[in-house]
Amino acid sequence: MTGFGERLRTALDAHGPLCVGIDPHEHLLEAWGLPASAAGVRAFGLRTVEAAADRVGVVKPQVSFFERWGAAGFAALEEVMAAARAAGLLVIADAKRGDIGTTMDGYAAAWLAPGAPLEADALTVSPYLGPESLRGTFTTAIRHDKGVFVLAATSNPEAAAVQTAQTVDVAATDGQTVAERVARDIQWVNSSAAFGGGLGPVGLVVGATIDRDAFGLTDELLRGAPVLAPGFGAQGALPEDLPALFGGAASQVIASESRSILSAGPDLIAVRIDERAAMYREGSHE
Repeated sequence: MTGFGERLRTALDAHGPLCVGIDPHEHLLEAWGLPASAAGVRAFGLRTVEAAADRVGVVKPQVSFFERWGAAGFAALEEVMAAARAAGLLVIADAKRGDIGTTMDGYAAAWLAPGAPLEADALTVSPYLGPESLRGTFTTAIRHDKGVFVLAATSNPEAAAVQTAQTVDVAATDGQTVAERVARDIQWVNSSAAFGGGLGPVGLVVGATIDRDAFGLTDELLRGAPVLAPGFGAQGALPEDLPALFGGAASQVIASESRSILSAGPDLIAVRIDERAAMYREGSHE
């Protein structure tokens, strides 16, 4: 199989940066005329996949909205992700898993192993039990041509106090933020993964609403890493802002929107996706 970074590059080049989040909030289920149940999130997810296919390259199911319905919810998620992958969409499972040792290896196998019921193309993970805790996940991803997105500078304001904190590292000659330390570790993984100078298999989650300078995330530090950027749409960042927000890393960005698209409802979601995708394409040429 072609490596994740190469497949992502192809998807971004073909469809632009827009990623459709599949987030079946209860109020959206109600607005769509669907029950708040596993059956409801299944129908919601499949309809979103149908609308997204051939319009964008990437979808991102938020696992929590399916998980809340237990085994039936996970079954619905399996079906939604399988349908998305069958439609040629790259699927990022937004599960934000983070643990140590064999427990983290278990999460990696659940989401990234070929043939697993929950198989996705990429998985979001948390580095806050230490960067080394993710080493096995990176290995699994690279072995199976999958991707991993590591939380670095998230769009929720309360995270800034932690992610901009200075690390204490005897190996570092200068102070660096937690987000910067995470990004440096990812840069090393990508450089050792022999991805040929394109996008690597391990990316970063960097919110579109944050000040990258405050987090120490320079263009050079992001080089080669796919960037999953929440914060567009309902959280305030605009499609036309993307080039200015991400500078030299703009071509690596996956711009995630969910509520701004899903609020259009089941009959108009395809139209809304077309409109938002066009905004990103126009913004990239300004």
